[in-house]
Amino acid sequence: MIRGLHHIAILCSDREASLRFYETLGFDLYESHPRPERLDEILMLRGHGIVLELFVSKNNPPRVSNPEAYGLRHLALAVDALDELVGTLEHAGYQPEPIRCDTFTGEQMTFVKDPDGLPIELHE
Repeated sequence: MIRGLHHIAILCSDREASLRFYETLGFDLYESHPRPERLDEILMLRGHGIVLELFVSKNNPPRVSNPEAYGLRHLALAVDALDELVGTLEHAGYQPEPIRCDTFTGEQMTFVKDPDGLPIELHE
């Protein structure tokens, strides 16, 4: 039986840019596993009860976003203070979309892309 989400694996091209982005969202690096035989490094981050596994590699093709490819569309995070987080992201140099109202829930939400173009939904 499934009892919950174990972790989310994300492919990244730039170690420092990805760490900076996910740390801005409140995730902390707790383990690093360089894998020279695979020409990558795995970074384990946690925060908000979520574990992210970042695979940092220069050998992957860019993300197909327009048009969207099949598979995972985006990562959605529940937030308490959307305005505050958007301000934090903007201050750090990121460009979240304007806050809007979700057409299904009526709640405030927006999107911001990670350094490799993965859309992150921030939903209040």
